[in-house]
Amino acid sequence: MALILGLESSCDETAAALVTSDRRILAHKLAGQEAAHRPYGGVVPEIAARAHVEALIPLTEAALAEAGVTLDQIDAVAATAGPGLIGGVMVGLVTGKALALATGKPLIAVNHLEGHALSPRLADPDLDFPYLLLLVSGGHCQLLEVRGPGDYRRLATTIDDAAGEAFDKSAKLLGLGFPGGPAVEAAALRGDPTKVPLPRPLLGSPEPHFSFAGLKSAVLRARDAGTWSAEDIAASFQQAVIDCLIDRTKRAIGSARGVNALVVAGGVAANTAIRTALQALAAQHDLRFVAPPLWLCTDNAAMIAWAGAERLAAGMTDPLDVPAHARWPLDPSAEKARGAGVKA
Repeated sequence: MALILGLESSCDETAAALVTSDRRILAHKLAGQEAAHRPYGGVVPEIAARAHVEALIPLTEAALAEAGVTLDQIDAVAATAGPGLIGGVMVGLVTGKALALATGKPLIAVNHLEGHALSPRLADPDLDFPYLLLLVSGGHCQLLEVRGPGDYRRLATTIDDAAGEAFDKSAKLLGLGFPGGPAVEAAALRGDPTKVPLPRPLLGSPEPHFSFAGLKSAVLRARDAGTWSAEDIAASFQQAVIDCLIDRTKRAIGSARGVNALVVAGGVAANTAIRTALQALAAQHDLRFVAPPLWLCTDNAAMIAWAGAERLAAGMTDPLDVPAHARWPLDPSAEKARGAGVKA
């Protein structure tokens, strides 16, 4: 059994966790920054990076104390090395390098997206490779075949905004508050999802990818029309996102190779309506449906530690000069999507 210290600082959550290779979470400590960013209606990178500097070491010490272990007892240090806000990523990665150097333990530079991609296996020991993953986070919206640590085949990505970005920007347009995803979901419960005629970009298209920028612009036009309530616009927007996700995922099921489950992960996977729709889609295609617990969908260090455990078991460790990445695709061999640029 291996014991992994995980560190996460890629956006606006600072976290440290201790996770074993037999799926026990011994400790998890997290500090959010919502209050610091709320006045700006979104994450300010410099504020986030400074908050990570202040919080990461105390959180790590608290996690070690809660688990009742010392640094000498861990087997490896796993730290997010990207993608994300580069200032925050560097804080966590440099801290991980220092701890690895001081203890003589291996360093594992974890792709934040791989943390999300493997997190369902932390919660579900029966989930085996390969599986089809819908990865929906604040900055990414992708469909991937997950075949093992470091082994991904990208089937689709977004050609502009990710679903999470569309949620955040729509919440800001509608004055629903920050963070946007939970705010839109809460407002949608009070609205009518059939009320506002909003587009479904790329619905039914032979192109495999996602697009949400036009939907976000339609929310702006609906708001400015003054015809509908914010709750009705939120509910109609959420339904439009669900329709797009289901349509694109259904297409990917037809092209995926030998997958045994439909899995969703990432911050947007905490949305109950989206999870329910995906579960129904999986049932239609005789696939298991797997989603992590809600707390494991949002950014956290347990998933980084678990990804570290999976990579350590596969013999994947990193040198101390491994760089931080603002962009870091899981499948670098994938054909670049129209309009996605380096984000693909």
